[in-house]
Amino acid sequence: MKTYKIALIPGDGIGTDVIAAAWQVLEKVAAKADFGLQPTSFPWSCAYYKETGAMMPADGIATLRGFDAILLGAVGWPAEVPDSVSLHGLLLPIRKAFEQYANIRPHRLLPGVEGPLKARAFDIVCIRENTEGEYSGAGGRVHQGTANEVAVETSIFTRAGVERILRFGFEQARARRGKLASVTKSNAQKYSMVFWDEMTARLAAEYPDVSVTNYHIDAMAARMVMAPESLDVIVASNLFGDILTDLGAAIQGGLGFAASANLNPDGNAPSMFEPVHGSAPDIAHLGIANPIAAIWSAAMMLDHLGEKTAAAEIMRAITAATEAGIGTVPGKDKTDAITYAVLNALA
Repeated sequence: MKTYKIALIPGDGIGTDVIAAAWQVLEKVAAKADFGLQPTSFPWSCAYYKETGAMMPADGIATLRGFDAILLGAVGWPAEVPDSVSLHGLLLPIRKAFEQYANIRPHRLLPGVEGPLKARAFDIVCIRENTEGEYSGAGGRVHQGTANEVAVETSIFTRAGVERILRFGFEQARARRGKLASVTKSNAQKYSMVFWDEMTARLAAEYPDVSVTNYHIDAMAARMVMAPESLDVIVASNLFGDILTDLGAAIQGGLGFAASANLNPDGNAPSMFEPVHGSAPDIAHLGIANPIAAIWSAAMMLDHLGEKTAAAEIMRAITAATEAGIGTVPGKDKTDAITYAVLNALA
């Protein structure tokens, strides 16, 4: 029997609750199938930072490298630790060290969930470049605290980085409905974004079966609200993808339904899976966090590991729960009740 080594990083706030829920579902579906799961939990979080002065130990990346996948809950507690510290101390180092350059976020309405739009029949996959671009961390500040203070943040776009995320987007579009939307702001950013547009045009010649449309970020934001059913696969830079996927979460009913995968498509390092929502300190420990996004992320993890039947079973169980009205309204159902509904649907 194949056994997968899974690193669990529950993190902060509701992260602990939703990872516990997702793991119950994973254990049940694994028991029905011919594979095993070997979990190791790590306490890396803002609480860990306050105790040790670091979000994870110096050998954290080396430790994680031995796992088949990472399942993360949520990281951040801004009242205790600045987000710039927690993000750059844990999440971003993992994504960059393991070349998790493709951030995948599916956006569709689950049965029984009411979104804010009239449109219901949309099925969008947003692919975000995950390791460079606007979040490269290149820059600095000088003359801090004076009237002459200067802050510089430089976006880094490499040919290798842009080409690989665009190629990944084309492949995903080819496997779905054959439509790719490439998002930039090349009318205003005449170097990095024009470069992205040029790379999109070059690669499009290799994919004649994929219909490509170029959008500016503001026009894409409007289209996701006005005509989401017209979209299939969206590919965007780190910053633009980050913004668009929160909009995608909103139109699919909220962050409680927004799952994500940080993929290393080459398979030479572990990929990481996490709900899009944050740690939600205001509802932490109240037992009302919606675990569906975390459970959906767990299904994406199994799919990536090759356990596609088990992943599909989890998605069918989520659908059965929401069709019954469980977990469809924020705050209405307890975390445990939603988890039980999914587990019961797996029986």
